[in-house]
Amino acid sequence: MKLLRYGAPGSERPAMLDDQGRIRDLSAHLPDIDGSALTPASLARLRDIPVDTLPLVEGQPRIGACVGRVGKLVCSGLNYADHAAESNMEVPSEPLLFMKATSALCGAYDDILRPPGAEKLDWEIELAIVIGSRAKRVTESEALSHVAGYCVINDVSERSYQLERGGQWMKGKSSDTFAPLGPWLVTADEVGSPNALDLWLDVDDVRRQTGNTRTMVFPVATLVSYVSHFMTLEPGDVIATGTPPGVGMGIKPEPVYLKDGQWIRAGIRGLGEQHQRVVSA
Repeated sequence: MKLLRYGAPGSERPAMLDDQGRIRDLSAHLPDIDGSALTPASLARLRDIPVDTLPLVEGQPRIGACVGRVGKLVCSGLNYADHAAESNMEVPSEPLLFMKATSALCGAYDDILRPPGAEKLDWEIELAIVIGSRAKRVTESEALSHVAGYCVINDVSERSYQLERGGQWMKGKSSDTFAPLGPWLVTADEVGSPNALDLWLDVDDVRRQTGNTRTMVFPVATLVSYVSHFMTLEPGDVIATGTPPGVGMGIKPEPVYLKDGQWIRAGIRGLGEQHQRVVSA
């Protein structure tokens, strides 16, 4: 299934894509696509609904973040060896974790708002894991059974805030709109293995990032297990798994950062594509 949320910010409604890529409203069956909707029991009920009986959503509504009321947004840094190299940082010996504020979440097609004083705005295409059942100190062999599905996330980063303001990465990761999520969540049964997915990102039609999740230092099951030993993961929590090479900070001989008016287009095979315009807040 491909699940999504549509409507104005703060008033999103739950929906599902049909086989023709049309939006079908799920409001009669659940209030939102959030943790309570992503449990195994809830997903089983949704699979039993004949899609063609759901109301068709007309027009082109705004698409919101594909998961609502996210409790935690956990990120894995330097999880591709070639990205660590371009960042002049060592490959971590175990997953490097940081948090993004959940207030950074926005829709896949919403504008990215450059905060005042931001001069090194960067892009990072990543696979996001969405948790479907509570995971507390789970083994790697158990980990994927706790995953509801996967989606695209752009881990937008203001590098000056991240690296020049006292060493706390989340400072450069948490501004409003710095976490476009979606356009939809694809359930785990439809994705199959999450460790062989192509990723790409373009800026103004110039290909900047190309990668595949098979080259992650720590694959999906390892990340879910590892994070669950430091915090209990709840349904609806999101884990961003790191970015492949090609970020603006790593471009040689000089870094290239985003300017107002530029467009980002990013996608993952089977999970859809998102695009954003950069504007001043």
